[in-house]
Amino acid sequence: MAVAAELERREARAVLRYLPVTPNKIRAVLGLIRGIHVDEARDRLRFCDRGAAEPVIKLLDSAVANAANNDELPADELFVIRAFANEGPTQKRLRRRARGRGVTIFKRSSHVTIVVARYTDDELETQRRREESTGGTADARRRASRRKRVRASTKAAEDAAAEEEPTTEDAAAEDTAAEETTPESDTPESDTPESDTPESDTPEPGDDQETS
Repeated sequence: MAVAAELERREARAVLRYLPVTPNKIRAVLGLIRGIHVDEARDRLRFCDRGAAEPVIKLLDSAVANAANNDELPADELFVIRAFANEGPTQKRLRRRARGRGVTIFKRSSHVTIVVARYTDDELETQRRREESTGGTADARRRASRRKRVRASTKAAEDAAAEEEPTTEDAAAEDTAAEETTPESDTPESDTPESDTPESDTPEPGDDQETS
């Protein structure tokens, strides 16, 4: 029971019903993506020249979105664990032929299912070691570079926020220092020298009368 619950938890699926394409044509396309990483599967379907590749790539994107939104599985750690097509209803039509005859044609349909799952931790570690030793694919290098940039930007934002927000103690200390260092009015005393006006030697009127 526990193993079944674990497998059900780490898997997500998407189903496309009544696709008007014969199952044999769909199965040929599904064989290209079974058991590989979802990014590599997208690349294979994008460059596939079969007409059935277009609905399959849309179904794959739907399965990855279900895994990310419903089961909270990281999209860059998913692979296609199962992909199969079952036969749907078949419509019979009559095609006119010569001399009033008619032949029966069959318009077949398919029910397509894609199941994606997350790699185990051991498988992820093995893939990382292989990519580091061989350089990995272009998609793997882009994913690793993107993860590195995200970590660097997150760390830089956290450091900037920590520097811009002063602590409560520092703010209180700055307020106290500002109050203590308020300058008082130090108006310098006037150093204007006193007027050294020489005393006048003009004789007073009484002195002149005495001498006369």
